[in-house]
Amino acid sequence: MRSVRLRDGSHVGVRPIEPDDKERLREGFAAMSMDSRYERFLTPLDHMSDSMLRYLTEVDHHDHEALIAFEPDSGRGIGVARYVRDTNDPDTAEAAVTVADDWHGRGLGTALLFEIAEHARGEGIKRFTAYVLARNADMIDILFRLGPAKIVDRSNGTVKIEAELPPAGLTDQLRGLLRLAAQMTKKGSP
Repeated sequence: MRSVRLRDGSHVGVRPIEPDDKERLREGFAAMSMDSRYERFLTPLDHMSDSMLRYLTEVDHHDHEALIAFEPDSGRGIGVARYVRDTNDPDTAEAAVTVADDWHGRGLGTALLFEIAEHARGEGIKRFTAYVLARNADMIDILFRLGPAKIVDRSNGTVKIEAELPPAGLTDQLRGLLRLAAQMTKKGSP
């Protein structure tokens, strides 16, 4: 497990997810607000099924990678970042970051995005895609003001946005996307 320093000066442990993390994910999901669940999964969910937990924890660490963050004292799971490579475009992966509600605003999401981007580059991934709720007009408008993000698809109430991975680290664009997503979640946007 790596120790990662956050923007607020605190440290968390981060490591690749393992099949034994199923219960940690179940507990973390149960602690999430309904709004946070909806923002992350783009559908109302009241629980995680066993098959969903298998999918989220039994990853190959190549085409599907997930990193989990832990509170240093309690060992509680407080965040997950993942990517899943697009089988039709192996240079592209869908990325997602989930942070426990009580850890929002501390820099954990940015740190996890940085870590998962490093893993993705090592696997030959050149761009991330992400989905945003289509009815979230404020977020979509802001995304276009950030830089070279582009909408590549609109369907089923979501907007698919694509961003190139920089050769190292995170671009201001990716940091901005994450900050804006966190701000919109805090404001209670669905």
